[in-house]
Amino acid sequence: MLRVRFAPSPTGFLHIGSARTFIFNWLYARRHGGTMILRIDDTDIERNTEASLQSIFEGLRWLDLGWDEQYRQSERVALHKQAAESILAKGLAYRDFTPAQSDEGEKSRTGAAPWLFNPGMRELSREESDRRAAAGEPFVVRYRVPRDTVRDIRFTDAVHGEPSKSTADIEDFALLRSDGTPTYHLASCADDAGLRISHIIRGQDHFTNTFKHVLIFSALGVEPPQFAHLPLLNAPDGTKLSKRRHGPVVSVTTYRDAGFLPPAFINFLCLLGWSPKDDREKMSRQELIDAFSFEGINKSDAVVNFTDQDPFDPKAVWLNAEYIRAAPVDELAGLLLPFVRAAGLSVQPQTMLAVTPLIRERIKLLGDAPAVADFFFLDELPPYDPAELIPQKGDATLALRVLERALEILPAAEFTHDGLESTLRAEAGSLGVKPGQMFQPIRVAVCGRKNAPPLFETMAVLGRETCLKRIRQAIQKLQETREPQMNVHARE
Repeated sequence: MLRVRFAPSPTGFLHIGSARTFIFNWLYARRHGGTMILRIDDTDIERNTEASLQSIFEGLRWLDLGWDEQYRQSERVALHKQAAESILAKGLAYRDFTPAQSDEGEKSRTGAAPWLFNPGMRELSREESDRRAAAGEPFVVRYRVPRDTVRDIRFTDAVHGEPSKSTADIEDFALLRSDGTPTYHLASCADDAGLRISHIIRGQDHFTNTFKHVLIFSALGVEPPQFAHLPLLNAPDGTKLSKRRHGPVVSVTTYRDAGFLPPAFINFLCLLGWSPKDDREKMSRQELIDAFSFEGINKSDAVVNFTDQDPFDPKAVWLNAEYIRAAPVDELAGLLLPFVRAAGLSVQPQTMLAVTPLIRERIKLLGDAPAVADFFFLDELPPYDPAELIPQKGDATLALRVLERALEILPAAEFTHDGLESTLRAEAGSLGVKPGQMFQPIRVAVCGRKNAPPLFETMAVLGRETCLKRIRQAIQKLQETREPQMNVHARE
């Protein structure tokens, strides 16, 4: 049975590259009727943090894809040690008692060949090794990479074909550290074997590790899973997209907090390094499931485009705006409500439901809503320039005449879209002005800005009392600034 896993380490927030790996695993499992496993690789005790773990769960829950089974490596350490003991018993590993030995491996020395093993340690007899271990001497357990007969280690990769690497270029890597804890290599492979993982879909940064992992699977007596290594995500300057270098822009929760919709964000991540091969961009969850295959994954790294001024890729923002426009109004209203309230605006669900259709075309992120719609929820409008009340090819006198007449007719008008449009258009004709010259002073008066949602729907949502109050305030603003000062600003 097909079984895939996503195995994050809780050493930082959920990276968008990690989220994409989770999504690709999930899509592959769902398309083929397989099992999606979440495994927290938390054996790096010194670097693990509870905050990082919660960030991972927050990000994954926000994606709203789910998983079928969940495990923590720290609860499986006994099994990892058993795996190391079995490899040691087969003679495929040995104890390295070298003082000050690096637990994971040696770095290349300047001017010398790459380190492969410590002389004398591989040749220790089992009796001598057991005696020194029993005496309490610390040691690292290392895999005994074949040296007598050099051969190539191969595996099949669904993205990169059939890579190979000579055993002459692989060091005797550690399986257990000197404190007895398992290394990443051992714990990962032992769990993959124990959990019967059939396909390992992970980032290309793990590509070179796979040669070591093939050796471990062989030592454990199990067939290696099938592999697919995904292209990495790069910044616009070509550097690897990293938490340390690029900060919050690579965190999933940054996108959540800015107001991305999970389906839009998933859609965007899927298009980084993968294509359905038919030029589609906006794709539903089911369409992604139906289309996903390893054949669509690119070998080259993908670029996430952002700048210091705009932290989000334009395609991500475009997709999000598309999903916002397509969302059911009641659902979108519920999503917008916490963003509006977080901005300090007092709003009831029913009011948000009425406002949502008026602003959905004007926002790209949920977080845009407070700035676009604040005037719906404020008792008093923020200060604005009275010159904004003056219509094109008009002056302050015309603006005053329009607003004063609106103040006279609106108390008896029907406060619906059709009622307001009919009343105000008719009055524009009576005043001998163009409809736009009638509408602009009223729009600015009730909204505090020229760039606002459709006027008649807006007035209907604001209500008669609020509109009349704001028109009175606008008239007062114009009267206080009187001509000739205002005529300087008249539009021609």
